[in-house]
Amino acid sequence: MADVTSFLVLSAAVFCGAFVSGLAGFAFSAVAGAVLLHVMPPTEAVPLMMACSVGVQGANLWALRRNIAWRASLPLICGGLLGVPIALWLLSNTDSRTFREGFGFAVALYASYMLFRPALAGAQDVHRGRIALVGFGGGLIGGLTAMPGALPTIWCDLRGVPKQQQRGLVQPFIAAMQLSALALMLLRHDLPAKVAYDLVLSVPALLAGSWLGLLAFRNINEAGFRRVILGLLLVSGMLLAV
Repeated sequence: MADVTSFLVLSAAVFCGAFVSGLAGFAFSAVAGAVLLHVMPPTEAVPLMMACSVGVQGANLWALRRNIAWRASLPLICGGLLGVPIALWLLSNTDSRTFREGFGFAVALYASYMLFRPALAGAQDVHRGRIALVGFGGGLIGGLTAMPGALPTIWCDLRGVPKQQQRGLVQPFIAAMQLSALALMLLRHDLPAKVAYDLVLSVPALLAGSWLGLLAFRNINEAGFRRVILGLLLVSGMLLAV
């Protein structure tokens, strides 16, 4: 991606993905991938999106550091880290396409239904074992669909978790899942050298998109944030299903 047109396409895709991820906390790959996977081979686009997404998550964690609930998120993270290796084994030994399509369809149906229903009551305390189970499902699904935040986000929506608390709980989980996946790629030498070059070119768009997304998050109300989350789940689910 050396010419000006390619640079602009790369920057636009990364900016849009970073903005959405800064606003909602997830869906960088769903947004950026809609462009990058059409202009780059998957072997370059996927690790580039993972690296950029880790950068966005780092910015999110820093900007929202006062709201990050590390202790509460730990069961989610531990469960997720157990699910990732199983997902990698399934990727190598089974046909995961059917699972991705089925999961995407289910997520799209859930989001469509919940968009027309009021938010549920405020969250109640949940046993750590159940939280770990949600994290395990998120890690397993994330390894198969590149959407680790989908299940924890749905779980938070079902429990009526406020936006600040939801971001503080789910954000560390998503960052941990993406870091573990990127680390596995590095260990397996699956990261092309050209990804580093494209990543450097992406930095300005990544920073600008993340900052504007976080600014929008701080200024959106609870009802608007919930609609954004459900809308992104709907679009992401449809992309997986088709």
